[in-house]
Amino acid sequence: MFVDVTAATVCTPGFSASVRNVPASEKRAVYAEYGTRKHRRGQYEADHLISLELGGSNAIANLWPEAARPRPGFHEKDSLENSLHAEVCGGSMTLADAQRVIATDWLTAYKMVHP
Repeated sequence: MFVDVTAATVCTPGFSASVRNVPASEKRAVYAEYGTRKHRRGQYEADHLISLELGGSNAIANLWPEAARPRPGFHEKDSLENSLHAEVCGGSMTLADAQRVIATDWLTAYKMVHP
């Protein structure tokens, strides 16, 4: 995670866009680390375990290749990230709790938020 990131920081419009910077070489390293050597465009994305909008960093330890299918896949995780971000910025969840939820078991959290 980014050091010293607070809810106020991640709730500032444009924050995640300002820190989104994963070079193609790093994405290739992530795919290789997980044994995902060949894939079609859109089949996987180098995803942040803890999303940027929840204070996660671009460090390779926070990245993993996430498949689009089977569902729920990376599109659905994006939806959960947006929901958690809204809860943090709305004051109904702490940033630390949102980070724990997404990092611990995002699939269960997704099914609770999007039954």
